[in-house]
Amino acid sequence: MRIENDIKLGFKNVMIRPKRSTLKSRVEVSLERNFKFRHTGKLWEGVPIMAANMDTVGTFEMALALVQHKAFTAVHKHYSIAQWKDFIQTAPPGIAQHIAISTGSGKADAEKLKIIMDQCPSLQFICIDVANGYSEHFVDFVKRTREAFADKIILAGNVVTGEMVEELLLAGADIIKVGIGPGSVCTTRVKTGVGYPQLSAIIECADAAHGLKGQIISDGGCRVPGDVAKAFGGGADFVMLGGMLAGHDESGGELIEKNGEKLKQFYGMSSETAMNKYAGGVAEYRASEGKTVTIKYRGPVNNTMQDLLGGVRSTCTYVGAQSLKELTKRTTFIRVEEQHNQWFE
Repeated sequence: MRIENDIKLGFKNVMIRPKRSTLKSRVEVSLERNFKFRHTGKLWEGVPIMAANMDTVGTFEMALALVQHKAFTAVHKHYSIAQWKDFIQTAPPGIAQHIAISTGSGKADAEKLKIIMDQCPSLQFICIDVANGYSEHFVDFVKRTREAFADKIILAGNVVTGEMVEELLLAGADIIKVGIGPGSVCTTRVKTGVGYPQLSAIIECADAAHGLKGQIISDGGCRVPGDVAKAFGGGADFVMLGGMLAGHDESGGELIEKNGEKLKQFYGMSSETAMNKYAGGVAEYRASEGKTVTIKYRGPVNNTMQDLLGGVRSTCTYVGAQSLKELTKRTTFIRVEEQHNQWFE
């Protein structure tokens, strides 16, 4: 046993210090990024905000909505082969540059992935997603996937420390998903005691990834647009959102009406609800590590995206960053005891 005594920080522990700026308006700020990926050399351009690969967030409908903002969707892994084929055949041109097909690391996952990629060759991104990215089995799966799909861009995670970011990049991943336990419907930290404050995880993992010409995704922990800005300021290349994009028309899940109020169900993919739906229940050797909640119906996701993107643009004007790429260079975090006045909450 050992103890690390240096302080680890989450989004609630800091604010971004303002700096002098020559920008006159938010309209002058560009949120588009350009990335070149480590293993393929392929280029990507867009707004690096991602919908999480949850079945109440990362849907085909969400992908069609977010591509209008040049944003990205990690599509959940529970669509059938036929559904994927139909979507790719009927979706707008260019959609393949803004979606990833998600997969687990089991044998059946690998077989399904191969069939879909064979039938939908325009797909460019593969998201290999497991709760615990520290297992040798997972690293081996990343290696095998790289061998099988040499020309595809691979997202892999989740991890929270620099050494595993480096190992996964060397194993064949291009982009590493960072976050254990910060999600709004994740209970991993409560059930297991394992985790890492998200901002410190971003800072450590971004440093490791960028040294090897890789990228990271901050996955989880964002509740408001300011948190998204802090993730980018800390060095995240992409920011993945679950709860912030849940509850919309495009989010999937049944619309419920209770006491005259419209609600939608939202749950973690390791929750009892998800395991009952897709795995025949919670296996006797494990516990569920996710919540199931109902949240207020929020209408079209376009309204939320405009608010989110406007907030990040405003952050950039406060620190003098004309582009999102400049934000981390212009960011100074200050540690705080409170974030905002909660009088009317």
